[in-house]
Amino acid sequence: MTFISKIISSVMTILALSGFFANDLLDTDWLYRKRVESVQYENTIETAVPQTDLYSMVAEHFSSALPEGKTEKKAIIIGYDGCRADALAFAEDGESAVNKMRNEGASCRLSYCGGVNYPEINTQDTSTAPGWCSILTGQWADKTGITGNGIVKSMDTKTLMTDLTERKIIDSAAFITSWNGHFVLSDSTYKLEKQYCKDHKLAVDFNYCLTDTQSAMTAIGNIRRKNCSDFIFVIYEATDHNGHNYGFSTNNPKYVSGFRKNDSLAYQTIEAIESRKTYSTEDWLIILTADHGGKGTGHGDASLQERMTFIISNK
Repeated sequence: MTFISKIISSVMTILALSGFFANDLLDTDWLYRKRVESVQYENTIETAVPQTDLYSMVAEHFSSALPEGKTEKKAIIIGYDGCRADALAFAEDGESAVNKMRNEGASCRLSYCGGVNYPEINTQDTSTAPGWCSILTGQWADKTGITGNGIVKSMDTKTLMTDLTERKIIDSAAFITSWNGHFVLSDSTYKLEKQYCKDHKLAVDFNYCLTDTQSAMTAIGNIRRKNCSDFIFVIYEATDHNGHNYGFSTNNPKYVSGFRKNDSLAYQTIEAIESRKTYSTEDWLIILTADHGGKGTGHGDASLQERMTFIISNK
């Protein structure tokens, strides 16, 4: 290595550790595509499926016949908030929900947020509220009205939790999160829906937690109950938090660390499911997914890194 090369290498290392490269310099579309390819998704960026497909996946699970030997259906969506599709390349051995599910034969597909697939310009922000709302309602913002954060969803479109419970397809559901923009603030997305469930005495629990660890404890506590919620929707936030604080990039060790924390909590959540005494007679649909990706220290726009998400499913 020449003297100049050593200088360049040293500068690159310092900038990478500082988070500078995590924002822009090394986060090229070419490198992103290569890391997405290394995950070995079953489809490509060009053939990514809409994240709205998750709604029908859960609905169809509960409406389909029970497999032989099974007596009850259950489902869980575990959300990795702000997790880019290339982050899965950094799943570690050990406590990794991604590796556990893939090793056990789960499907692993690329999906997209934003209303339309890349490279078309997105029709809704690649942000938290629009992403999760499209997943939970099966509709884009032209139907839900949730184009960005800080908008209260009307009851014209209902989430899976409310719809399935109200139609008595399931007995109960739980929404577990540590982001107050879902149903805590005055302009929360599901403010009206939470009140609707209360007014109609629907068994939909809205659980606001202070940290990811508390969210995991709440989800696992629910799962360990004899009659746990039939449908659980839990979101882990570490990837999004580290992205905003240090940069949404897999070149950034702190962003990767956030992903691995989410992945470990998801692993522990799945382990709790498989430890249920009645697990052998239950038909569980288990899904890992994300609401959006990110680039620089934010998200919401139309870049490839913000648009691609993923769906890992045991069915």
